[in-house]
Amino acid sequence: MNKFHCVVILLLLNLPLFAQDDVKENNDLIAVQNVTSDEAIKNRISEIYQAVGGFDGITITVQSGVVKLTGEIADDSTREDAVSLASRTDGAVLIIDRLEEPVEITNQLAPAYEKVQEMGRALVTKLPLIAAALALLFFGYLLSRFISKHHNWLDRMNVSSLSKQLILRLITLAIGLLTVLTALELLDATAIVGAIIGAAGLVGIALGFAFKNIVENYLAGVLLSTRNPFEIGDSVEIDGNTGKVALLTARDTVLVTLDGNHLRIPNAVVMNSVLTNFTRNPLRRFDFYVGVSTDFDLDKVKRIAMDILKENPAVLEDPSPMVVVDNLGDSSVMIRLFGWVNQTNHDFLKSKSESIRLVKEAFDDAGIEMPEPIYRVHLRESPATISSSKKEEIKQTQERKSKKSVDYADIAPDKTIENQIHDEAGKLDEENLLNKQPLSKS
Repeated sequence: MNKFHCVVILLLLNLPLFAQDDVKENNDLIAVQNVTSDEAIKNRISEIYQAVGGFDGITITVQSGVVKLTGEIADDSTREDAVSLASRTDGAVLIIDRLEEPVEITNQLAPAYEKVQEMGRALVTKLPLIAAALALLFFGYLLSRFISKHHNWLDRMNVSSLSKQLILRLITLAIGLLTVLTALELLDATAIVGAIIGAAGLVGIALGFAFKNIVENYLAGVLLSTRNPFEIGDSVEIDGNTGKVALLTARDTVLVTLDGNHLRIPNAVVMNSVLTNFTRNPLRRFDFYVGVSTDFDLDKVKRIAMDILKENPAVLEDPSPMVVVDNLGDSSVMIRLFGWVNQTNHDFLKSKSESIRLVKEAFDDAGIEMPEPIYRVHLRESPATISSSKKEEIKQTQERKSKKSVDYADIAPDKTIENQIHDEAGKLDEENLLNKQPLSKS
């Protein structure tokens, strides 16, 4: 086989490969049949713009399927609509946006002016309903003012000052909300009504958390002014604090302590604390202890103490005083004395102090010892060995006791704090919710 034959054989073997390369080249070609003409694309876009409206200032140019939009538009919304409609047109390959918004102030204000004109026409149409809504609001205002000025029906119910204010405010608020919601319904503004109700609920929750303590103290003040657990000048103990009531405000209760200091206690604390009113009942009982030696006759000691309490003009006969043996110690016996005082006529602390003094003097005169809490050795003489000088001393002591006249200290009521409250009553800027006559100054 010569060289020519070999070349022919090789060409025959590679013939399919050449055929495949030709097929690939034919498949990469772009078909150009049935292509929409530029004029048809332009006409189609123009027809769409005319049907939609609002695209009068746009100029359309089409070249080889590339659409160019030029001219002036009103706003960005018009631009987006124009580009979207052109891009969906059959045959449009690319959309070139050359649209511009006008820079003239009149063109910029034109949409707003049209909107104002539309609102004006709607306003003219609803003028009768608006007049009716305003009349309703004015009527609600007059009704609220009338109720605020004519509240005699609350006075006849003996409602406290703070409670009366709260009731009137709630009534005014209810009338205001009712008239506003009705007026909005007349104007067919139901969406606004719902928004107002929702906003009011959210605002109410927020304010409730923000002003929790203030609202709690205010409501506690309403209850205190309604229940009247104390009056001006009453001696009370609240949460371990003792003083006389000077003022009850919408937020706190003011006490004047026995030292003359002003003490403000939040009304919520007053409501939630144990409150002791020492003045509400004019009768008050005092008690004190006296320790006597175990060597003395307890019946005699009790009789002497009872006689002294009965002789004290500050101690009442009914309820009667009382003396009891309270405790037996190692070196003494504890005697406890009770006595009742009318705080209207006598001061409690002074009466107790005077009773202690008189009992001490009576025990001294009777030779009743009040031993110290220590152990002592007593060397006592028998009656047979008592010297004549000692007997004479005992005789003289008994004679002095029989001739002695009892001098009583001042036990009149102490009006110091009451006088301070009276002097400051006219100087306080806050309203006193305790509707009682001011204390008389002594």
